[in-house]
Parts: sequence; C-alpha cells; structure tokens
Amino acid sequence: MTNIKKILHTRMGFFSLAVILFWIKTYIGYQSEFSLGVEGIMQQFILLINPIATTIILLSIALYFKSSKKAYIALVVVYALMSILFFSNILYYREFSDFLSVSTILGAGNVSGGLGASTFALLHTTDFLYLIDIILLIALLASKKVMIDNRPFKKRYAFAATIVGFTLFAANLTLAESDRPQLLARTFDRNYIVKYLGLNFFTAYDGYQTAQANQVKANADESDIEGVMNYIDEHFTEANPEMFGIAEDRNVIYLHLESFQQFLIDYQLETETGESLEVTPFINSIYHDNDTQSFSNFFHQVGQGKTSDSEMLLENSLFGLSQGGAFTQVGESNTFQSASQILGSEKNYTSAMFHGNVGSFWNRDNTYKSMGIDYFFDDEYYSFTEENTLEYGMKDKIFFKESVQYLEQLPQPFYSKFITVSNHFPYPLDEANVDFPAATTGDSTIDNYFVTAHYLDQAIEEFFAYLKDAGLYDNSIIVLYGDHYGISNSRNETLAPLLDKDPETWSSYDNAMLQKVPYMIHIPGTGNGKINTQYGGQVDSLPTLLHLLGVETKDNILLGTDLFSENHDQTVAFRDGNFVSPKYTVDGSSIYDTETGELIEDPAEEVLAEVEQLREDVSTQLSLSDSILTSDLLRFYTPEGMITTDPADYDYRDQLARMKAINEGSGTEATSIYSQNGNQSTVDLYNTNAPELLQDSSGVVDETQPAETENPAETELTE
Repeated sequence: MTNIKKILHTRMGFFSLAVILFWIKTYIGYQSEFSLGVEGIMQQFILLINPIATTIILLSIALYFKSSKKAYIALVVVYALMSILFFSNILYYREFSDFLSVSTILGAGNVSGGLGASTFALLHTTDFLYLIDIILLIALLASKKVMIDNRPFKKRYAFAATIVGFTLFAANLTLAESDRPQLLARTFDRNYIVKYLGLNFFTAYDGYQTAQANQVKANADESDIEGVMNYIDEHFTEANPEMFGIAEDRNVIYLHLESFQQFLIDYQLETETGESLEVTPFINSIYHDNDTQSFSNFFHQVGQGKTSDSEMLLENSLFGLSQGGAFTQVGESNTFQSASQILGSEKNYTSAMFHGNVGSFWNRDNTYKSMGIDYFFDDEYYSFTEENTLEYGMKDKIFFKESVQYLEQLPQPFYSKFITVSNHFPYPLDEANVDFPAATTGDSTIDNYFVTAHYLDQAIEEFFAYLKDAGLYDNSIIVLYGDHYGISNSRNETLAPLLDKDPETWSSYDNAMLQKVPYMIHIPGTGNGKINTQYGGQVDSLPTLLHLLGVETKDNILLGTDLFSENHDQTVAFRDGNFVSPKYTVDGSSIYDTETGELIEDPAEEVLAEVEQLREDVSTQLSLSDSILTSDLLRFYTPEGMITTDPADYDYRDQLARMKAINEGSGTEATSIYSQNGNQSTVDLYNTNAPELLQDSSGVVDETQPAETENPAETELTE
C-alpha cells in the first residue's frame, strides 16, 4: 500500500490511475449501455483493450506541460471532457441506438430547443457512477491525498507515453483488421468502429470524414452528376396509368404523425381490468377507408436527422446523411429540387409548412427557403402558453386549431404539411388531456406512448372535421405518414409482450419490422382504396405523389420509385446499409427470410449471391444520395421547366398580412377558401375538446360546456 501511495504521488503514477479508471469505466459502459454485437473470444478481447490506447494518447497531452500544477489541471480537464463525451454518447444511444457524430455535436444548437425533459427522461439512477471517477480524481488532489509532484518531468517520458499509446493502437488495429477485414474502408455501421477501435477513435475518425466531405463539395464539378443521371435513367419506373393524375389539381395536405409506428394501426391495448381499448380509432378508420390507399409494408428510412431526415426523404426523395442531420449540415447552402419547387413550376402550387415549434429547430427556417417553400408558420405565429405547450412545441389539438387561420388564406391549389409534436419522446401529457390508460410494462416511455398516440388520433379527427366543414376536404389529397420509430430498439424487448412476442427470442428481424410506419393516401371520392402490401419506404413518397397529381417525373432526380408502378423497386434501404425486401431482411451479416422471420443460418451460394446484389443496389442508392447532398450536385442540373428559386427571396415574417394582401389584390380571381367563403373566416368552424380552450375568463374549466364545441368566449388569435 505504501508503494502504491508513493507511485500515486508521482506525475506518471497519477496519470496511470486516470488511465485505469477511464479504461474500467469505458469497458463497463460498453457492456451495459451499448448493443455492439460482440461475438466470440477475439471480439471480447478487442473490446476489453480498445479503450486503453486512445485514453493513453489523449491523457498524455497533460504530460507535456512544464508546470506541474498546469499538468495536473490539464489531465483533469482532458479526463472530464472524455467523460462528458462518453456519457453524452450513452444518453444519445439510449434514444437513437447510435453514436454522436461530429456533425451532430456541431449542429447541436439547431436541435437543442426544448431538449431538457427528454434528456432527463433518459437518465438512470445509476448514471452517477459514470461521473464519480472525475469527482474522485479532483477530491484526491484537493484533499492532498495525492500530492502534486513538483519535480521536473522530462519530455521524453511524455513522448514515450504517447508512443506507447500509438503502439497499442497499432496492435489493436491489427487485431481488428484480422477479425474484420477492411474495417475502415467499409464504415457502414458505427457499431463496428466502436466495437473494434473504441468511442474516442470513432469520434476522431468521424471528424476526419466530415472534413473530407466538406472538401469533396468544394472539389465537385458538373461531370459528377453523370453517375446520378445514369442511375435515374435505369431506375425510373413508369406510372400506373390507372393511378396517374387521379388527384390532379387537388390541394396536398401532409399530416406528419410524430413517432407513429405501424403497429399502432388497429392495436387494442388491454387494460388492467381486462378491457381492450382501440388506441387510434380515427386513424384506423382512415386506414381502412374506401378512399384511402394504405400501405402495410412501408418503412421509415431516417438516420440521425430523424424527423428532419423524413422531411428530406418526402420533400426531395433523397436520404438524410450518413452522419448528422442533412438539414443542419447542407440545408442552408445546397440547391434542391423539392416537391414545392416541382409543383410550383409544373402546376402553380403555393406551399406552406406548419410547425408549432421554433423555426430554427433542425434549421428549418433556412432549409425551407432553400427548398422554395413559400410560407413557414413557426412558433412566432402561435400563442404559446405554459398550459398549451409541451417540450417540442404546441399541443396538437391547439396547434391544428390555431393553424387554420393561416390555412384558409392560402391560394389554392396548395401544398402543405402539418408537423405534430405531442406524440414525441418522452411522451408527456398533462392530466387534463389524458383520457386513455397507459400500458403497464413499467417503462414510462412505452407506457405513455399509447396515451399520447390516442391524443394525436383525436387531434387528427378534429382537423378532418374542419376540412369537411370548411369545404377543403373534397378537393384535397390528404397524406398521413409516420416519420420514424417511437420506441427505440433498446426498448423493443420490453415492448415485445404487448405485441405477443417473446423477449427471449427477439431478434434484429423483429427490430427491422418495427421500423414500419403508416403511410396512407386519402383521396376523397375515388372509392378505389385498399391496403397495399408492396414494400416501400419514404424515399418513394415523392414520385408516388407527383404521379397521382399528374406530374411526369422522368427528368427529375428522384431516388425512389412510384409505389403504384408495376416495376416499383421493393428493396427498402435503411440509412445504416441494412435493408428489407419481400424476400430477405438483412442486418449486418444476418440474413432472414422476410416472410417467416426465420434466420437463414447456412445460406446457399444462390442466396448469398442474391443478397450481395441487393446489398450493392442499396449501397449505390445511399452513396448516390450522399454524393448529391455532400457535393451539392443539383446545382449542376435543372430539369426543363423547373423554375429556379433563390433563398434570399423568401421571408417568413408578416406572412398572414401578405397572404391577405394577395387575396385582396386578386379580387374575384382569389382562390383561397377564405375568399371563396365570401371573405368570411372559417376559424369558427373548428371544434375541439382541448381543455385549455374550454375555460371561462377566470381560467376555470367550464364543465357544463359540451366537449365538441369550442368556447365562444375564446379570444381571437392574432399574428
């Protein structure tokens, strides 16, 4: 013990203690917090040693300080920064099942609005154990249990420590390459990098790749678009003649169902009393309606950008980036050919986005301008109060009600999207709005998910009723879609019993199937609706919509294909390179029979060849999408008839006044529903049972008032 104390009182001894503590902490975190897919003794050994090398390299920085006091301070600071990065990744992984990229970290300011409660919900009671070592190191120095070694420290010792770190890393990399050849050349899965080389290396490597991507954009030229054009020519599928143009000239209304997964459709939650309750009865009715084209095998395809990635897919038929969010990285600077720009050019549509949250969230206020979106109604246009808002913005029922004062002024035909937020992790809802029981798994995220989904369902029903009463319903095409998963993979085994699945046999196939999200195209009056079973994803939404509206797409750069086309490509690429097809579901090296869900343990050569071809097709689609975004390739190609837009021409201030001026200036030619209603507002036609709006002037809920009607004393909203 005396010898240990003597060692700790030396600079190298304290350095060694810090290395050991961080090594132990990291290894415990690897095993308990991340699903890294470690298999076999070799991978277990690599996982054990991989934190050592980069820890030594980073902490050895402190050894180069000549001043002893500064050296100890530097060591603690570097140690704390490493710990913060490690713990931040733990929290991020709990929700996203992924690791923090440099782009995500740098773009944190664009996604930080209202993240407090969701971060708090990710915390565990044992998390202090990941930070207690920092306190220990500081306490040892502050209490002088460990004395600062004021003796001169030769730089060659610091250099030797760094060399040891790099030598160990070289050995680590050699072992990793022997177990996983071309590890760094095929970085389609971040888990592999972390599993073999560690979290610190992943962060550094990701930073290098980000810098390289920026250089790629600077070096791109017109010839780089040729490969994309060749793919589009080969991949294009003709529209189904029976569906082409059946919704021509109708308004487009996208209803963004936040975090809504396909398993909620027709799901009945069994209560503690044994009663089964339908979670989303109205959305279910739309799913089965004779005027709805519904899809039972439709998947989200988002990456780290989540909701914003779903928008990139739906607006542009392009994937989000492999690292970080495309909206925050390239949204402001890139050229796009979005749905808004195409419809504005081809059919003279007006476009508008509605979102009851800050406009800078996911950099929407800038990205929408780059996409040529005419109007964006963000938090500046809504009456926020403590009672009517949640962490990610305005409660859905109030959001829809307050949106119609703007919707009624839009010139028709219009292209619009309403982004809901109430069904968002961690799924909070105040008691006044809860009229559906929670599940009883013991995981509050899963349990409350059904409560907020039911609230969203009610909000959608109220909005549909308004569309009918206001005269917008019959001349619109209404698309309901889920943007991404609501329950992350880390919680799926807890969810399993509610889906009549065994947690013990839960597999990556089951995780893949839970990435299904609703996709419903409701076209009133058509009467040819059905539930379509073909496989597809969000990248297919735009070509499908454009064909329904009677817009030819052969000259447009769209990576998806029309879901109704006879030759529609049914291979669904996930952002991490895995995929689903009607025949095979592939997760890493695991191949499943999609129809049965059985793992193909010893695939025949024919199966391997088929899967390899599908893998190459997926890789091509993803890499071309990345090239288009990272190199801004659309600046080199403009389809015939496309009207180019300049972001500087868009201004999202005073929009209501501008719309009113347009309507007044158009006289009898005005096409807004407000104008067609004899310049009378339709806002009073909106009925909601939102308790926040059923209050008298004293703020007390008026329980004598019917839930279906709004409070006539409600104050009129102003811009």
